This record gives sequence, C-alpha cells and structure tokens, in this order.
Amino acid sequence: MNGIFKRTKQFFRALTANISPDDEKYISLHLNPEEQKLFFAMSVIDQSHCLNTAYTIERLAIQDGADICKNFLIRCALLHDCGRVKGDLNIFGKVFAVLITHFLPKLADGLELHGNKMIHVYRHHAEIGAQKLLEIGLLKESKIVAAHHLTPKNTDPPELKLLRIADEEN
Repeated sequence: MNGIFKRTKQFFRALTANISPDDEKYISLHLNPEEQKLFFAMSVIDQSHCLNTAYTIERLAIQDGADICKNFLIRCALLHDCGRVKGDLNIFGKVFAVLITHFLPKLADGLELHGNKMIHVYRHHAEIGAQKLLEIGLLKESKIVAAHHLTPKNTDPPELKLLRIADEEN
C-alpha cells in the first residue's frame, strides 16, 4: 500500500477509534486481568490499533498455516503497543513524531536528547512495553514486542514475522 495512503487511512481510523462490547469480550477472552490493565492503560486509538492487529493476526495465522500458538500471538498483538499509555502521545503528537522522525531525523534526535517525551515514546515504545510485560511475567511476549520494530532478520521467529505484517497493515 502506498505510504501516504496507508498513513492517511491510519489517521482516519484513529479519529474514529472506539472499543465495542464485542471487542471487550474479545479482550477478556485473550487477556487476563493483569494483562488487561496494560491494554486499557493505552489510549483508545492504540487499543483500537492493537485490536485490529490482533484480528489481522487471526486471518494471517489461518492463511499462513505455520505451527504457531495463535493465542500467544493474539496476546502479543493486543499488547504490542503497551509501551504507549494515555497521555503520552495523542493523535497529533503521533503525527508530529512520525513526520519529524521520518523527514527530519536529526531534529528528532535533538528533541529527544532535550527530553521531548513524544519523540522518546514514539521511538522506544517497543522496549518500554517489553519491560512492562517482563514485570508481569510475560517473558516470551516481551521478546516479540521488543523486536517488533527492529530490522527483520532471517532468524526471526514466525510469530514476530506475522506480528510485523499485521502491525504494518493496521
């Protein structure tokens, strides 16, 4: 998908993000109460994105036919952005962070060095989220979440590959 079209679609999805009662059932089916605390600490925009990523994961897991634990991968999808919490990065902050990081990376570096929380969270949410998952005992999930924005390697597990594809689609 064209990069501008994809980002525009993401922006409009974010503007209309919500969590339905069916989504809440899905969340409670796949996350225990401690995991749900991390999920619901995210903004509704990130919650909706993570849900869409999980729904895509289900479709991809069926198509791929790989020998993976689907429930594990759904949990990873639902929690992959838990390093961003409500108040860290609103929709316009995220747009700012994406544009500055992409088009003016040296400026983004300088802003982050001077304590710009939006840039820091945007760039490091995977590691922040992985640490949160470690704190509640999700070691395997933390490894997948920590790596979901790293440069892909041939040795990456199939779960990480599927998460990246689903995240990119959403």
